Amino acid sequence: MFRMTTKAGAAVLVTACLLTACSKEAPQNTASSVPPQAAPVQPEQQQTGEALFKQFCSSCHPDGGNVSDPKKSLHGAALRKNNIATADDIVRIMRNPGARMLRFDAATISDRDAYVIADYVLKTFR
Repeated sequence: MFRMTTKAGAAVLVTACLLTACSKEAPQNTASSVPPQAAPVQPEQQQTGEALFKQFCSSCHPDGGNVSDPKKSLHGAALRKNNIATADDIVRIMRNPGARMLRFDAATISDRDAYVIADYVLKTFR
């Protein structure tokens, strides 16, 4: 009985995560309170970038990949091919993504944290 309950609970949790991550919610305009030139991320913030990435991004971008569109991974060659070269480019996509990506507005991920994630991506998945 316990195994069935655990398996059913896990299935519901996985389904909810997938449905949430694949939302086709219409983008909303949110004013940014931090200028595009955010302060550079210091080395002691790298763990924070990794933690934020794991919290918000890794379910769809495990190891910098892309579960819904492998051609749009976070690895350097794919980023360059898709004209993504700066933290500003990554934050812009986080705020107004394409059809397959969940939108992360400033209420979900602050501008500071968005830039910390972007810097982590650029340094980790070169």
